[in-house]
Amino acid sequence: MLTQLSIKNYALIDELQVSFSNGLSIITGETGAGKSILLGGLSLILGKRADLSSIKDNTKKCIIEATFDIAKYNLKTLFSTEDLDYESITIIRREILPSGKSRAFVNDTPVRLDSLQILGNRLIDIHSQHQTLELTNDNFQFQIIDALAENSQVLESYASALKKFKAEQRELQQLLEQKSESIKELDYNLFLLKELEDANLKVGELELLESEYETLNNVEEIKEKLLQSQQLLSNDELGILTSLTEAKHHLAKLISFGKDYDNIYQRVNSSMIELDDIVAEIENLENSLDADPNRLDVVNTKLQVLHNLMQKHTVASIDELMNIKEALSRKVSITENLDVSIAEKEKGIEVFHNELKNLTHVIHEKRTSVIPKLKQQLETILATLGMPNAKFDIRLQSSTSYLANGSDLLQFLFSANKGGQFNDLKKAASGGELSRIMLAIKSILSRYTQLPTIMFDEIDTGVSGEISNKMASIMQQMSKTMQVFTITHLPQIAAKGDAHYKVYKEDVNDITQTQLKKLTPEERIVEIAQMLGGVNVTNSALEHAKQLLN
Repeated sequence: MLTQLSIKNYALIDELQVSFSNGLSIITGETGAGKSILLGGLSLILGKRADLSSIKDNTKKCIIEATFDIAKYNLKTLFSTEDLDYESITIIRREILPSGKSRAFVNDTPVRLDSLQILGNRLIDIHSQHQTLELTNDNFQFQIIDALAENSQVLESYASALKKFKAEQRELQQLLEQKSESIKELDYNLFLLKELEDANLKVGELELLESEYETLNNVEEIKEKLLQSQQLLSNDELGILTSLTEAKHHLAKLISFGKDYDNIYQRVNSSMIELDDIVAEIENLENSLDADPNRLDVVNTKLQVLHNLMQKHTVASIDELMNIKEALSRKVSITENLDVSIAEKEKGIEVFHNELKNLTHVIHEKRTSVIPKLKQQLETILATLGMPNAKFDIRLQSSTSYLANGSDLLQFLFSANKGGQFNDLKKAASGGELSRIMLAIKSILSRYTQLPTIMFDEIDTGVSGEISNKMASIMQQMSKTMQVFTITHLPQIAAKGDAHYKVYKEDVNDITQTQLKKLTPEERIVEIAQMLGGVNVTNSALEHAKQLLN
C-alpha cells in the first residue's frame, strides 16, 4: 500500500509531503484545485513518460517519491526478474531534470522505464470513467473468472507446460528444416566421404610415399653411385681402407714412443671400424635395391590420389584430410539419424500435448463452475447501484488452440434493460454503467485476491445520492482487505472514509500553489458541509455533515 508521497517542483506544487494509512481514504477539493495534478504526479511514479512542461521551476529538478509497504504483495519474483533489490518497504523515486532528462529509482537503484511500469501496475490501480475500457479486454475478463475459480496454480502449470511445448515445436521445426537441407547435401557428402575412405589415409603416409617414389624412380642411378662409393672405400689397390690399413701398421710401431702416438693410432683404428661399417651398409643398400616398375606404379598412383584430394579440399596435409573425413562422417551420420531425432521429438511433443490437454480441461471446468456465481454476484451488486435490470451472459467455449491462458474463448455479454438484447460490454454499456460494473467487479475480486492500492477518480460522476451511498459502502467493504482511495465530489461518499484529504490552492508570494492536507475531524465536518451547501456553511449543513459522518 502507499504510505507516503512527496512531490517537489511539479506543476502547481512547490513542495508537498503527505502520509497515508490503510482503509478508505477520501480526496476532495474544488474543481481546478489540483486533484489531476496529484494523479499526474502518481502516474510518473507508475512509469508514465515525463513532460518537461510539468516542471514548476524549470531551473530546478522535479522530484516525486513514493513509499510502499509491499510485504503482502508477493513481488519477490517480479523484483528478481527485473533485477531489482527487494525491500518490504520499497521507495520509488522519479526525477525530471531541467534538461528534460528523466531518471527513475527503486530503492535507490536506477531502473528502466518499462521495469517501473511493470512494477507500478502491481502497486496502484487508477480508475476513472475514461479508464473502464479495460473491462472489455479479454485478458481482464479471464482474470476475473480465474480469480474466482482459484486457477492461479493450474495456470502456472499450464504456462510452464506451454513454454516447453512451444520450445519442442520450434526444435522439431529446426530438425525438419535441417533434414530438408541435409538431404540436398547428403549424396554429395557421401561421395566425398567415400573418396576419402577409399584413400585409406594414414598419418605420415605422404612423406613415406614421396621418399619411396624418389627411390624407385631413380634406382639405377642410386645403385651406380653406391657401387662407386663402395669401390672407393674398399678397392684392394686404391681404396681408402687399404691406405688406412697401411697407415695403421706404420703407426703401430710408434705406440711405444709416447701417448700422443698411441692416441693417433687409436683414432685411425676407430675410423677403419666406422668405414668398415659404412661399406657393409652400402653393400646392404645396394643389394636391397631392385627395379620394381609395378611398385613404382602403385606408389605413383597413390601419390596422385592424395595430391588430388588435397587440391580438391584445399589443404596441405594428410592430417587435414583426415579432419575433413571426420567432419563429413559426422554430417552424414547426423543426416541419417535425423529421422530418429525427429521421431523422439514428436514423442516429446505428444507428451506435452497430453499434459496441456488435461490442464486446459481442468481450467475450463473450474471456470465453468464459477460463472453462475460471478453472474449472480455482479447482477446483485449492480441492482444495488441502480441497475436492477442489468444481466450478464458469460459464454465460455473450448477451442483446439493453446492460448496464453488456456484454450477457452470467452464472451462477456451484457444487457442493461429488461428484455434487451445481449451485446458486447463496450457496445451495450454507457460510460457511467461501465464505471459501476468496474466497481462491482473490483469489489468481487477483492474477496478472492490481493489487489494493489486502487484509486477511483470521480467514478461516481452522474449518480444519485442513494446510489452514491451504495457505491461508498462497496468501497468501504473493499477497504477492509486493501487500500482504497476515491476522489469524489459527493458528500455521501466523502463521509464513508477512514481518512479525508483535501486538495486546495493558495497564493504564496503572489504565486498560486496546490496543497494537500489531511483534515482533522472538525475540518472534515466543515468540508462535507461545504460539499452539501456551498462555501457559505449553514448550521443545517453542519448538522447534516455530522449525521453523514456518524
